[in-house]
Amino acid sequence: MTNSAWFNLPVKDLQCSKVFFKELGATFVENETNEMFGIYLGKNKVQVMMFSYVQFEQFTQAKVADLSHSGELLISMEAQSKKEVDDMVEKVRKAGGTIFAGPETWQGWMYGFGFQDPDGHRWNMAFMDWDKKPTTKP
Repeated sequence: MTNSAWFNLPVKDLQCSKVFFKELGATFVENETNEMFGIYLGKNKVQVMMFSYVQFEQFTQAKVADLSHSGELLISMEAQSKKEVDDMVEKVRKAGGTIFAGPETWQGWMYGFGFQDPDGHRWNMAFMDWDKKPTTKP
C-alpha cells in the first residue's frame, strides 16, 4: 500500500518536547526544522514527527484536540524486560511526564505502564511474556 508510514503529533513547544524525548533516550530523525522534529521508535524505526500547532493545523486543516478531555491515539512500545519498563518509568518521571497507569501486570502476561508526554499524548510500554499469553481455542 505504501513505501513507509509515520505518525504526526502536534506539540505546543518543540524545544520542551525535544528535551523530554531526549531524556527518555530517543533517537532523532535527521530532518529537523524550526517547525518540526522527529524520533524513531523500535528496531523498525517507526517515525513519530512532532509539529508546531500552526504547522499541524495547516496540514490537517483542523484544530488540535484538547487532550485534557480526550485522546487521539495510544502509541505503544514493546520492552524486552520488566526492568526496561521500570527504567522507562523513572525516565518519564524525571523528564516531567505523567504516569496514568501502572507499572503493573495486565491480563497475567503483560507488564507495563502508560504515560503522557508534556503535550498530553498517550504512550505505553509493555513487556509481553508470550509464554504466559492465554490461548484461545477455535
